[in-house]
Amino acid sequence: MIDWFRNLFEPSEATQADSSVSESSLDVDMDALSKALGCPISNNDLYRQALRHRSLLRGKPNAHLFSNERLEYLGDAVVGFLVAEHLYATYPEHDEGFLTRLRAKLVNGRALAERAREIDLASFMLVSDSLNNEQRDSNSILADAFEAIIGALYLDQGMEITRAFVERTVLSHMDLDQLAKVRDNFKSMLLETVQARSQMQPEYSVISESGPSHDKRFVVAVLINSEEYGRGEGRSKKDAEQKAANQALKRLVQS
Repeated sequence: MIDWFRNLFEPSEATQADSSVSESSLDVDMDALSKALGCPISNNDLYRQALRHRSLLRGKPNAHLFSNERLEYLGDAVVGFLVAEHLYATYPEHDEGFLTRLRAKLVNGRALAERAREIDLASFMLVSDSLNNEQRDSNSILADAFEAIIGALYLDQGMEITRAFVERTVLSHMDLDQLAKVRDNFKSMLLETVQARSQMQPEYSVISESGPSHDKRFVVAVLINSEEYGRGEGRSKKDAEQKAANQALKRLVQS
């Protein structure tokens, strides 16, 4: 099964030979990476790809074969499954809604970026010099790389080592019971607040969209009764909406 997945996600030798990326100038200290991950590494090429951001390949043919996006896709599915499996076993009395909300708190972009920072994954990233320090440390780039590393681990070392890595980095240091009590969906909280006050449902409007495809920025306003109550900026519309809703909640509390 693992070999079958490898054939799907690894470029062929012929395709690799056509790559214009110079591995000699863009290499990774695999010994240091192995220590940071706490896992053995066998297939170095998988981890180089997991750490290679698409900014390095702008304008290159078949760039998707050499960036970390395909491994990110696989890693997203693997970490989602492993967290779901853990929560299913840990909370046998809770319903699907509870499990889904708790999983979302553990595997959202912000949470996975923090896990990436804890193992200093940014120091291993292969990114274009055109990206500034803020962009290199962005939640989106780090979360994508963390998921890609999980995809690489799964293909390279199998499910058990990957499960141990996810348990160690994503699950073991978290107080899941406390996390489950944390309410951080500001959009839902805002909706509940305005409904309690018999106000109209909040409306979200994109004010501006800027930046290149790998680092988009959105500014979103939230309107209540046609009046703007808050604005938020983020690298996705959802993130900007959450920040706008949070600002609106603060204003409503003060009014």
